[in-house]
Amino acid sequence: MLSGIRVSLFLASRAILRGGRIGTLLNILIIAMVFTNMILLSAIIGGAVNLFHEQTVDYITSDIVIKPDQDERTILNVDELLERVNRVPGVSRASARYALGATLGYKGSSVSIPITAFNPRDEVEVTRIHTRVIEGDFLSPGDDGILLGQLVAGHEDSGLDFYDSLGGVAVGDSITVMYANGVSREYRIKGLFSTKSYQADYMAFISWEEMNAVLGTRNTGATEVLVRTVSGEDPLVVKMRLLTFGVQERVETWEEAMTQIIADSMETFSIIDRISLAVSLIIAIVVIGIVFTIKTINQRRQIGIQKAIGISNRIIIGSYVAQVLFIWLFGSLAGMVVVNLLLFYFSANPLEFPDGDVVPVFEMATMLENVAWLAAASALAGFLPAWRITRENTLDAMRG
Repeated sequence: MLSGIRVSLFLASRAILRGGRIGTLLNILIIAMVFTNMILLSAIIGGAVNLFHEQTVDYITSDIVIKPDQDERTILNVDELLERVNRVPGVSRASARYALGATLGYKGSSVSIPITAFNPRDEVEVTRIHTRVIEGDFLSPGDDGILLGQLVAGHEDSGLDFYDSLGGVAVGDSITVMYANGVSREYRIKGLFSTKSYQADYMAFISWEEMNAVLGTRNTGATEVLVRTVSGEDPLVVKMRLLTFGVQERVETWEEAMTQIIADSMETFSIIDRISLAVSLIIAIVVIGIVFTIKTINQRRQIGIQKAIGISNRIIIGSYVAQVLFIWLFGSLAGMVVVNLLLFYFSANPLEFPDGDVVPVFEMATMLENVAWLAAASALAGFLPAWRITRENTLDAMRG
């Protein structure tokens, strides 16, 4: 068997050395481009998914979110809950939020969304919304102003808005807010923020003290509590600690808190990635198959002579598979060079998407997996034409 492999490799090396260098280089380039295509879309999708995960943690749920039980609207005695949560090992800080439905109005434009109250001192340690203020200032404890997301503020030209908006309000403008409990308040806009997360940017915030004034009493409830874990801690482990420390409300990691719609979107990305991989492999098989079909037809007489002098079909087929694997090897190496150059480029120049800047994620495990798939596709593309020619009658093959 080893001698047969040596003969196959010898025949393959002679065929490559005697073959046209331009043709070989073009075949290597084809494999390199196919490999790059297989990696690039997967990397962009991975970068987009990572961006969404970062936005979810930084602006919407933090690492862990505590919610009321299914049959309850609010978490009671939230002050006691915050004290308990902040003592749990692995918790950096917790921030209570209370949301109340409202209609915001400004010069004939209106938006109906929940108004969310929080303690600004806690919130800046739990989310990163304060780092995304584009106009004005973030809320301070006791503020009687309001903080609006960019999508709520909107544009004067309604055609530029994704959702209903206030028609382009700015910092310093006054808006009217009619709460679901019947209370009407007028607020001066203290700040506008833009996170590029569609969900976060369609929110409005007030201070906890202002919500107390709206409710007419000191509020001791919360609609959710966001928990930031210590850097390096696994949110799932911290969740189990919270339950161990007696937190009886519904505790979810940020992944568990994602809605089914979002989970379905992630699955759609995975399907697109798999389709792209399959198409790339089919392209590789077709292109290499055509090249080697033409090559075996042109070398039909040579194959017949090899069979006549006693070289087995297995060795002849092995020589063609070795040739295509040679092209695969150097094509994959060239593709990795291209991919790493793209990595350096996109790290400095992220792709600008409407919902944020995406840095493609090039994972070595994915690269090696795609290299293996490409090897199998290349070997198949080299095997089939050689197998078909070697099945012909020796005399017919020698006649060409």
